[in-house]
Amino acid sequence: MSDYRSVRLGPGGRRRIVEAVEAGMSQHQAAVRFCVSPATVNRWVVRAREAGPPERASGACFGERSCRPHRSPRLLSAADHDRVCVLRQRSGWGPRLIASELGIPHATVHRALRRRGCSRRPRQPRAAVQRYEWPCPGNLLHMDTKRHARFQRPGYAVTGDRTHNSKGAGWEYVHTLEDDCSRLAYAEVHDDERAETVTAFSARALDWFLEHGIVAERLLTDNAWCYTKNTGLRELLRRRAITHKRTRPSTPRPNGKVERLQQTMDREWARGLTYNSSADRRAALPHWLNHYNTRRRHSGIGNQTPISRVHKVLGQDI
Repeated sequence: MSDYRSVRLGPGGRRRIVEAVEAGMSQHQAAVRFCVSPATVNRWVVRAREAGPPERASGACFGERSCRPHRSPRLLSAADHDRVCVLRQRSGWGPRLIASELGIPHATVHRALRRRGCSRRPRQPRAAVQRYEWPCPGNLLHMDTKRHARFQRPGYAVTGDRTHNSKGAGWEYVHTLEDDCSRLAYAEVHDDERAETVTAFSARALDWFLEHGIVAERLLTDNAWCYTKNTGLRELLRRRAITHKRTRPSTPRPNGKVERLQQTMDREWARGLTYNSSADRRAALPHWLNHYNTRRRHSGIGNQTPISRVHKVLGQDI
């Protein structure tokens, strides 16, 4: 057992006290010399005399003893422990309801639950992950928007100075479009996420994918207003014969590929480098996207780069 915080002497000091008394020093003199009470000196001398040679040699007799009582007649029985835990698992009740039901004090029920590891309710099991991937580039494109704070100077994460901030700087929005099969991505930074901005971005992004041989067939978005109520986007998709699909409310997992891309962008592009301003960060986005599409390997597609996956699936690999 480890020593208590308030002890003045450790095992080595207690051994020296006993050795001093055995060498002829009185217990009172030993107490004055080691700055402890005579009762403390007597306690360790008696314990050393009662201990056998193996305990003296190992120093076990100079360690602290547990303060736990030898008997606990009012301790909750094992059967009552089982009743508390069974009721907890069966009903999901808290300690107060269990205490009123079983006639056991509330604090006792709480300690029993902690002792058996039942004080926290088990989490509901997550739904099984159903991973999907369309076989050909263009079968499905994912689109989403993420906002980032605008700034005129590096923040405290870089400078360590919290006394200055960019008041009223506002936000800027990263619009992202990603192919489901190849993970090829296109993104732009804009000052808003209005319907006309989303429509213009979508047109440029679809043209960019066409330049890489990808003809979009379906577009998956969440239920944001700029996607669901956007007549311009609806007309653009109709002209290009693209089916607009939406995720179920409060279910972002089907659109998780583009959201995972946004996490990667936030870690490697937005926060991974030091910028003097958000304008510099915006200017660095095309360079990072080129690196992501052509050089950065993606574990989700067999450790390939997105552009090589496009060439391989479309038969353009040389």
